[in-house]
Amino acid sequence: MKTEPGPAHKESIARAQAAGRLARNLLPRGDFATLTLPERDPVGILEGQHATRLPELIPVRVGRMLETAFSFYRGAAAVMAHDLADSPVTGHTLIASGDAHLANFGLFASPERRLIFDLNDFDEAYPAPWEWDVKRLAASIWLNGRNSSHTEEQCRTAVKSCVRNYRQALKTLYSHTATERYYFQVDAEFLEARQSAARKRIKTEEKKARQRTSEQVLTKLTATTESGEPRIVDQPPIVRHPETMDYEAMESLVETYRSTLRPDTSLLLSQYRLVDFARRIVGVGSVGTRSWVLLFEGPAGEPLFLQAKEAGKSVLETHGRILHAPEPVEKSLITRGQGFRVVGAQRILQAQSDPFLGWIKDVTGEDGRQRDFYIRQFRDMKGSFTLAEMNAQETEDYGRLCGGLLARAHSQSAGSAFILGYLGGSEVFDDALADWARSYADQTEADHAALGQAVKSGRLPAERGV
Repeated sequence: MKTEPGPAHKESIARAQAAGRLARNLLPRGDFATLTLPERDPVGILEGQHATRLPELIPVRVGRMLETAFSFYRGAAAVMAHDLADSPVTGHTLIASGDAHLANFGLFASPERRLIFDLNDFDEAYPAPWEWDVKRLAASIWLNGRNSSHTEEQCRTAVKSCVRNYRQALKTLYSHTATERYYFQVDAEFLEARQSAARKRIKTEEKKARQRTSEQVLTKLTATTESGEPRIVDQPPIVRHPETMDYEAMESLVETYRSTLRPDTSLLLSQYRLVDFARRIVGVGSVGTRSWVLLFEGPAGEPLFLQAKEAGKSVLETHGRILHAPEPVEKSLITRGQGFRVVGAQRILQAQSDPFLGWIKDVTGEDGRQRDFYIRQFRDMKGSFTLAEMNAQETEDYGRLCGGLLARAHSQSAGSAFILGYLGGSEVFDDALADWARSYADQTEADHAALGQAVKSGRLPAERGV
């Protein structure tokens, strides 16, 4: 049952909306149509990131980014953060995803084993201007449309539909209480009911996601030793064991990680023993950072796979130059580290989150440097849609859905009714973002070509097809 917001709640929303409307005088919504770039070297920005990554994996990262302009965009969150750092903003800051492109939404299991659709990548999450997330999503829609041979008009329609639904979803969300906004979620059944154009595709992906369990991973990634123990199979350079296997050190880190879990999940994990662990390459932008897959065995011999991913500073902080986060965020980064930043943002921005989410701070690596990590389940009923296979109508529907979910994520930050007041009921901002997205898609294609030229000239190594 819908609960009407109380008088005090309505008053705070009204104040935030009024502030948003006033912001139109300082930054008219139509001004967002203009793309103004700073002095930049996109290849140089990527090279700067490589300095802290595993050198043997740099060619793989570059090779994956070379596949398409959209692939480049996925790996170039730092480039976009650099481009947005000095862009005009309205002044409202919230907990931002930092990398809210189309491919970073997907299916995953809730603790109740229901399939949820939501944002699913938070490596770059950080307090930032709300506009940055919307721009990241909008440009990804245009790039993906070109990658799928959609017309420019179809790309524009899809972007406008996404931004419009972001705006309309905020209006709907703010007609509810803060608690109702917190509990709102989209599951597979909701998807099937609303996304009629893609219902068959949704059911197919839902079925695949339900099959992605630790048991399936066990059959795909492991082999059984002569003693009957499962072991992760090396598949260089994708999967590789370290030269020396220090189980005692890894078990100590697991115990530290357990202390960051909820008591019930920590108690559950205490019944499992660590069997094996290996490095595993993931994604596009993350290639070269330290990422591990850990295999545990339960009391009945059942497998459990966890993934530990390196958590460095968000590109919104480093390249977006957000120098001063709110005090509570700064304090938590000092005491708990970057892994906690990722976990905290995921719990805020997702309607439901993995109960195995935890973190470790100050892990000494092979080079003597200390790094932070966050840990989660590996492939626990996770699913994603093959964007390149979607027709124009499916892409529009998908983008609209993602826009609504981004609005839900943003509505969790206090005072975000400011955005609702700023956007208003017209399509001025929708049109402006569509113009901006097209311009940024053009720039991304040029940056993608520059990366190709850097490889051709020998400036950067590349290994394709990995």
